[in-house]
Amino acid sequence: MKEKENLDQLCIDTIRTLSIDAVQKANSGHPGAPMGLAPVAFKLWDKFMRHTPQNPDWPNRDRFVLSAGHASMLLYGILHIFGYDISLDDIKDFRQLHSKCAGHPEYGIAPGVEVTTGPLGQGAANSVGMAMAERWLQTYFNRPGHEIINYNIFAIAGDGCMMEGISGEAASLAGHLGLSNLVWLYDNNNITIEGETSLAFSEDVAVRYTSYGWNVLHVQDANDLGLLEKEIQAAIDEANRPSIIIVDSHIAYGSPNKQDSAGAHGSPLGEDEIRATKENYGWDPDKTFYVPDEITKFKEDMVAKGAKQEEEWNEKLKAYAEAHPDLAKQFDMMQNGELPEGWEAIIPEFPTDAKGLATRESSSKILNPIADKIPWFMGGSADLGPSTKTYIKEASSFNKENYGGRNFHFGVREHAMGAIINGMSLSKLRAYGATFFVFSDYVRPAIRLSSLMKQPVVYIFTHDSIGVGEDGPTHQPVEHLASLRAMPGLDVIRPSDANELSVMWKYIMGLKDRPVALVLSRQGMPTLDRSKHAPAEGALKGAYVLIESDGTPEVILIGTGSEIQICLNAYEQLTNEGINARVVSMPCCTLFQSQDKEYREKVLPRSVKARIVVEAGSTFGWHGYTGREDDCGIFGLKDFGASAPAGELYNEFGFTTERVVQVAKNVIKKNKK
Repeated sequence: MKEKENLDQLCIDTIRTLSIDAVQKANSGHPGAPMGLAPVAFKLWDKFMRHTPQNPDWPNRDRFVLSAGHASMLLYGILHIFGYDISLDDIKDFRQLHSKCAGHPEYGIAPGVEVTTGPLGQGAANSVGMAMAERWLQTYFNRPGHEIINYNIFAIAGDGCMMEGISGEAASLAGHLGLSNLVWLYDNNNITIEGETSLAFSEDVAVRYTSYGWNVLHVQDANDLGLLEKEIQAAIDEANRPSIIIVDSHIAYGSPNKQDSAGAHGSPLGEDEIRATKENYGWDPDKTFYVPDEITKFKEDMVAKGAKQEEEWNEKLKAYAEAHPDLAKQFDMMQNGELPEGWEAIIPEFPTDAKGLATRESSSKILNPIADKIPWFMGGSADLGPSTKTYIKEASSFNKENYGGRNFHFGVREHAMGAIINGMSLSKLRAYGATFFVFSDYVRPAIRLSSLMKQPVVYIFTHDSIGVGEDGPTHQPVEHLASLRAMPGLDVIRPSDANELSVMWKYIMGLKDRPVALVLSRQGMPTLDRSKHAPAEGALKGAYVLIESDGTPEVILIGTGSEIQICLNAYEQLTNEGINARVVSMPCCTLFQSQDKEYREKVLPRSVKARIVVEAGSTFGWHGYTGREDDCGIFGLKDFGASAPAGELYNEFGFTTERVVQVAKNVIKKNKK
């Protein structure tokens, strides 16, 4: 027993000293939290976590989320001593270019990092999504005598995570759903960058989480390994509620002059303080990045332990596949990001219809057949399901009594919804979340992390423009298209009719490494006659020639979404007056920009200088397509909308056929001079 206690302390102090040495060498970082939390993380990983260092993606592993991502060296230290592919050289390169050990944990770069964290509270909300996913996977795949899914989700959150609203949103939902597979460890060290948390934070966290319906536990000293073990076990044993363990810790534990100070939060300790701290730990102060020989044997034992756990599970999976081959095939496809054969055939084509449908309506008619064919495709809305039309009609709701439901009710919690569906996606589900487009502002931080992590999450945004009408400018998105188009790694898709949307849904479901913002209308949009217009498959290239006059075009009209109809009406009038025109539908700018130069030149030839863009949003970003620095030829919005019926608003803000025709003529004249 004594030998084990000594080894435990050796591992803990190795994590601490690696952390302070790495931060010192990088001359930036956060040493204090890893020093205080090392016992907590070590006890969790050593005693309770089921994981496989040789296969970090083992499907039935327990998940660990470091929501307090600034404490990244805590995680890298853990991964190193537990035998993951994080070498001492990697740690020495902490925060350096192309290092596995980035300043904050980054998914896909370091093995064992489950999710990109850093923006506080996001990781905590991701863990809720992971817990929801585990419950669904367990319900859908497990069968009596064949349980292949039964893992827990652990997260470490700090004071900043507790302050951020997203963690409260997510915790409220987790408590409501009774996610007993979820355990948060709250690092209650009372210190922030500015000083003591009492500067801005004095609430009773225990009372708050009790009110959320959580099981609240308390460890008064982070160094009390016995009590940590007892309380973590109690949290795991809790059968009806998520658990939060409030752990009182000392930031920069062991530092003679900086323990419990803001100075140790986000700055290196300094050489002299590091020497004094190491002496406090009984460590040789002259050794840097020192890993005792005993750790090598510990690593080997952990790798062997993980391999044994995975081998036992693989035997279970083999027996499961023999007993339930269809389910096993689905599980394998889901793990590999594959889709059932022939799934595309179920996507409907829509007949020509002058009245048409709102694209939120046509999307519902597409989403539901996809859900029928792909069982692990699921999602929900931030309390707007009837408006966003995102219910899976043949499925039930996910709730405490039914974890097999596929309709998720996120409540009025847009930010948490985005982070939760990221967690679901990281658990191999194909997840979507929906709200009004104007509220994409509330979701944006989670969308950004979807892009950073290359997760194929679908954000369905309806009520896409001033076409919202009477709800007024608070609900009418203006700058949102331009804002999201500026985000790297995100496809923003605004289809112009139901068949373009069908084609783009095929594209969306085929994605494996990037998220999509699907921007849909509230108002009806005609379904185009494709015998007169180009096939909707052109949308797969991001932009395509929808219709054009015979001969070289004198003007190109570029439109998206509902405004394509204005372009088509203007085209008819211009051609009737003998002016050669071309209409280009551009549902996705990023897709168009990814095409080769020849295709882009074919759609938008440089020789045609007269170009008109029509989109009911900010003009920002369209100048590259008009070839002009001014806004001449761009029909957009420079102000917020107003409260009135949609038709009146389009007239008020100049989105009319007559005005487009007149401006087209003026631009043609200017370019002929």
